[in-house]
This record gives sequence, C-alpha cells and structure tokens, in this order.
Amino acid sequence: MTNPHASSQARSVLGVIGGSGLYEMPGIERVCEHRVETPFGAPSDALIEGWLGDTQLFFLPRHGRGHRFSPSEINYRANIWAMKKAGVHNILSVSAVGSMREDIHPGDLVIVDQFIDRTVSRPRTFFSDGIVAHVGFADPVSARIGKSLKAACARLGLRHHVGGAYVCIEGPQFSTRAESETFRTWHNVAVVGMTNLPEARLAREAEIPYATLALATDYDCWHAGHDAVTVDQVVAVLKANVSNAQKVIAAVAAEPPQGDDPALDALRYAVMTHPEAMPADARARLGLLLDKYFPRA
Repeated sequence: MTNPHASSQARSVLGVIGGSGLYEMPGIERVCEHRVETPFGAPSDALIEGWLGDTQLFFLPRHGRGHRFSPSEINYRANIWAMKKAGVHNILSVSAVGSMREDIHPGDLVIVDQFIDRTVSRPRTFFSDGIVAHVGFADPVSARIGKSLKAACARLGLRHHVGGAYVCIEGPQFSTRAESETFRTWHNVAVVGMTNLPEARLAREAEIPYATLALATDYDCWHAGHDAVTVDQVVAVLKANVSNAQKVIAAVAAEPPQGDDPALDALRYAVMTHPEAMPADARARLGLLLDKYFPRA
C-alpha cells in the first residue's frame, strides 16, 4: 500500500493505534480499508482510512478486531511498518493503563512522557541480519504531539495529567501486588500497561513521532481502597471513555502537531553498518527506512 493522497491533498496524516471502535467517530468521511503487506508479516488488522476535514487518518486496531492478539502476540513491527508505508506524519497511541498514583483516577487521561521496559519477549528493532542501527531514545515521546494532546484535553475540559512514566510489562497477566507496589516507588512512574513501549521504539526507528494518550481504567492492585483490577472493570471504564478519546483525536486532527521532532531524522547517524557491507536481501527488505540516507543505484 502507498498513500498517493498524503502529499497532494492532506494537510496532515495522523496514525491512530488503539481499540477497534475508535474509527467510528462523528464527522469522519471517506472511510475505507487497506490490507498492507510488510516484510515482517501481517499487521494486527487492516488499516482503516478516514478523513476529518483535510487531515487524513489511518486507524489500526492494535489487538485486531474482536481482540484476537494478546500483548505478546501483537506484530508490532508490521503495525509500525504499515503506518510508515501509509505515510503517516504522527502516531497517536490510545491505550488502557492502570494508575500508579492516587491523583490519577479511573477515567482520567494521561499524556506520558517516558517509558520503562519490563517486557521479556518483544521485538525491539527492525534492524538485524547484518544491518545494525542505534537510534537515540532518551526522550521517547514526541513533545509536539504531547503539546497537541495537552491543548486538546484543555479545550475539551477533560480531566488529564501531563507527564510521568509508563511501565510496560509483558503480561498478559496483570501485575502481582508486590510488582505494583514496587513500580510505585520508582521515580516518576504514573501508569502501567502492556503495549506502548514496543510501538515507541519501532516508531523512532521508522522516524515517526509517537505519543501515548493513556486511559486510566483502574488502580492496578496496589490501592487498599479499591479491588484488584479485573477485565470487567477495564472494559467498563474503556467503554465509558471511548467518546472522550474520539473527541481528543478529532481535536488533534483539527490542529495537527507541528514543529521539529527528534524522530524525524533519527536514522541519520544511527546506522552503523557500511552500505557496502549490508547483505543485499536485508538492505532490500529495509528499503522503506534506508533509502532516505542510502539511495540505491
């Protein structure tokens, strides 16, 4: 799939990764689906294209429609590759999380600015098989998207929190009580989830600015005044807040993120392998990422 309309018609192209119902938004037009092939296999689902004004959006159900993939089974590389192939300018990830702070209540929105990795079996890079790259990742969240999210939440009057770290656990089980209480002692931890750090790492390699709009659904299992998290609780809070997430997406689409971002040239000096040493098949497979800096004859 290519996106022939991105440069000629769209003011901005926004990728949204999240639940399968997010694209059912008031005002969205010209909705269609695209099945995308990638060198890393099939994405979680088809990309669902739609337009809000002159902003083009591509939605991707992270777990597949019908919630078919656990956090460990999601093909993160294919998902981000599909977004890159579609020509998106920014990725907004909408994700359910557990709150690690008393002041972040179930139903609140959180615009995180850091990640902590506690996963054990996730793909971390597009680069392998004879091609090595080390991208900078000190600030993993796009400040320009975060600014847009903050402004959108404020305009809409939604209860939200800016900043804090997202602890990404492997799952699919929720945290033990000991883990939850430990995470709370770590500096600046705000929420816990299972999916966003693999996306953020790969988006940086793909040179796509990435940010998270986290939807707090529970207090995990640390809060003495609340029951430990259950799936029923998560689903109930998510359903109640899907309209808020849609309103934020629409507001960001109306005023697309602008400005510099470290992701935009993250690969400029990151690829360590000399072009002449790159295996031909690996070089061809990664052409979508490498051709910008290493044009093929």
